[in-house]
Amino acid sequence: MTTLTLCQSCPAGQTPLAARLGDAIAAAGLPVTIAGVECMSGCARPSTLACRATGKTAYLFGDITEADLNDILTFLRLYLQSPDGNFADARLLGALRLKALARIPG
Repeated sequence: MTTLTLCQSCPAGQTPLAARLGDAIAAAGLPVTIAGVECMSGCARPSTLACRATGKTAYLFGDITEADLNDILTFLRLYLQSPDGNFADARLLGALRLKALARIPG
């Protein structure tokens, strides 16, 4: 199972972004669960979003806004297709590639 976790202490966690993200993921038919957590300690680059799946590289992104919605969907499609969560070319992620704070080996 792939899970996106949105920091609820960050500005995006206090807006309808989580609901819009959930609607977009459902409309795209992606098998992704959305969760929230009180704080992800990404306060220097709010709003933070994490993505992880068992056995795959996990990602932490910062400075997330609603403008990133399409890039997040692109990321999720590529992440789901990747056997280990890594990408040969991060440029496909658009502006989201510049918002990566951490990549944690699976």
